[in-house]
Amino acid sequence: MTTEVATDTFTAFVDVLIAALDPSTGSAQASGLSAEEIAGRLHLSRFHLDRIVSQTAGEPPRRFRRRILLERAAYRLLSSDRSILDIAVEAGYGSHEAFTRAFASAYGEPPAAWRSRPREIRIEAPSGVHFHPPGSIRLPSRDEVTAMELLTRMVEHHVWLTGEILARATRLTDDQLDEPIQLSVEDDPDPASLRRLLSRLIGQMGMWNAALANREYDWSVEEHESLTSMRRRLAEEGPTYLRHVHEVVDEGRLDDTFVDALCDPAEVFTYGGMIAHVLTFAAHRRTLAVLALDRHGITELGWGDPMRWVAEPAG
Repeated sequence: MTTEVATDTFTAFVDVLIAALDPSTGSAQASGLSAEEIAGRLHLSRFHLDRIVSQTAGEPPRRFRRRILLERAAYRLLSSDRSILDIAVEAGYGSHEAFTRAFASAYGEPPAAWRSRPREIRIEAPSGVHFHPPGSIRLPSRDEVTAMELLTRMVEHHVWLTGEILARATRLTDDQLDEPIQLSVEDDPDPASLRRLLSRLIGQMGMWNAALANREYDWSVEEHESLTSMRRRLAEEGPTYLRHVHEVVDEGRLDDTFVDALCDPAEVFTYGGMIAHVLTFAAHRRTLAVLALDRHGITELGWGDPMRWVAEPAG
């Protein structure tokens, strides 16, 4: 069998599991599919399926499927309040004890302890194929997000969201359309002070750095923070955040996921989604900040427009 045919067969095998993982398809759960049933759907013998998947993925189908189901179980633990027993049954385990043993072997601690301190949901595997929340499987060679695609998606989101806002604005009266508005975002006070905006610009990067390092973020540092403290934090948090971005872009991992344990409950995000989030909300705060400087006669930054800065060669 050629490498191309083996790869196509493995992809088809993964597609069967994806369909089973997706509750919207109405198909049986992946945990309920036997190896014989999967082989039958692919018009292969069990022997040939085992051989092809083992050669392509570096692990036999049974182990591959169990690993994916454990990764999904880990995601269920951090994203839902379902009981551990319910999650164990969904993953194909007949008892709480059997699931606990398998989970502890894969993640280093039992599910209850991991749930209170969630970390990376992916289990190391030779193929690099993993469960992709909320209900799919990611093949590294397929659907990889590039830096250019992330930029394009952000522009597409801008165009789409502008249209959605415009459509909803038609519900308002002329007086409502023309009334003054006060700008604020997320947890910023209304109205926000320049001190608060600057501290939050740095804190946003610090918060995500903490999430990626699986440590707590100290929100108290942003309470009436001095400019000296801000400059010290920026010197640390800025390069650290930029290093994270460079790493995931250079390694083609923009669509990889990570656990943000700072959320309550913890959530799973993609690196690309996190970067897009930071750029979007930081742009709002930066604009308010440079306009605040302008009101005090400090005009050299203009609007903080990145258009010319991006066009210039990196220094």
